[in-house]
Amino acid sequence: MPQKHQLRRVLKTPALVAFGLAYMVPLGVFTTYGQVTVLSEGHLPVAYLVTIATILFTALSYCRMTSALPLAGSAYSYVQRSFGGRMGFLVGWAQILDYLFLPILNYLVLGIFLHEAFPAIPAPVFVLASIISVSLLNILGVRLMTSVNFTLIAAQLIFIVLFIALSFSQADLSPDALLRPLLVDSGHLGGLLAGAAVLCLAFLGFDAIATMAEEADDAKRTLPRAIIITVLLAGVIFIAVSYAAHLIYPDWQSLIPVQDTASLVVSEKVGGKWMYNFFMAAYLTGVYASAMTAQTGVSRIFYAMGREGVLPRKIFFHLHKRFHTPYRAIIFVALVSLTALELSLDLVVSMISFGALVAFTFVNLSVIKHFLINEQRRGAAALFHYGLLPLLGVGMSVWLWTNLAPDALKVGLVWLAGGFAWLLYMTRGLRQSPPSVDYDEIAHLID
Repeated sequence: MPQKHQLRRVLKTPALVAFGLAYMVPLGVFTTYGQVTVLSEGHLPVAYLVTIATILFTALSYCRMTSALPLAGSAYSYVQRSFGGRMGFLVGWAQILDYLFLPILNYLVLGIFLHEAFPAIPAPVFVLASIISVSLLNILGVRLMTSVNFTLIAAQLIFIVLFIALSFSQADLSPDALLRPLLVDSGHLGGLLAGAAVLCLAFLGFDAIATMAEEADDAKRTLPRAIIITVLLAGVIFIAVSYAAHLIYPDWQSLIPVQDTASLVVSEKVGGKWMYNFFMAAYLTGVYASAMTAQTGVSRIFYAMGREGVLPRKIFFHLHKRFHTPYRAIIFVALVSLTALELSLDLVVSMISFGALVAFTFVNLSVIKHFLINEQRRGAAALFHYGLLPLLGVGMSVWLWTNLAPDALKVGLVWLAGGFAWLLYMTRGLRQSPPSVDYDEIAHLID
């Protein structure tokens, strides 16, 4: 394969962790703070513990597959090489929902919040400015984007440290108060599990690290390490912030009428108006960082699908001569992101949820197919690592499916129907296999 089609391998583990955290948004804990605090009846930290245990099974499956097949397509590439081109395309098509609409969600949030802060400027102006600047940073390369990510994450972490310190300095630290958010009786388990299902979506981002496989230095080692570190680090942040928030504001019942804005209520109680303003600034920088990383991730998926030929190669399998970034795919994502000027927040969130769960389910299944069936791994250790653990991941993903909103299922199935129609066209009614590139042709990319 010509050298011009190689992405630059410049990302080490810290940069990949920063990529994952920026995608997740460390301050994203506040997005669902009110909703899940009420659902879990004041046991948000425990709900996060349940969520981490759930997500880790799928995270381990991503680690297995990134080590075996460190390719930019992530779930698309894994399923394509484990189950064949037809299934791989459909999973990749569904995966696009997650990655393509997350930047749109971020642009929507930026437009709404910045317009609230500066009402004289229309929200579409902020949306357009964000799309243009994010796309430019992506085209210039991951080195520059990584530097920006570190800066934006640092701003969020400063707020988090300050929030926790102020909360503990003002809260009741008696043993009873310290244990109250951690002790759950059997009557609250239903709400706790429902809350944990909502929180799983806060961890979307660890999987996006896999899309950077062809820009990672020593991908077979750095990718799995970065995925696990990101999940655990995000979990620690989410638990610490939610625990501190409960200590400073233990009366969760009073949050029922203000669930959507509960984070603002708690921030203002911790430090007054200046803390409220600091939260707004830090949160918006986090959303901007998430938009950057989300656009990067989806452009790499388009790049991989363009390389295979299931999407037009002239558009998607094309790198900038100087920056070695898939700039045409980046521009395409920017153009699609203009729909943020028209789409509703609820619809976009539904589309993201559906795409993520399709990818999670099939990555777990790919571990079983790739290692136990294709490679015929045998023995108790193989059955545990490549059989039982991914099966638990499948089970957890199915559990999350049952908690999807009806609109998410409707939109997702319509999207899949469109993908299936394109697959029928490509394969002449499934009589041919989808176009693909032999793994050996791109083996140099994983050395």
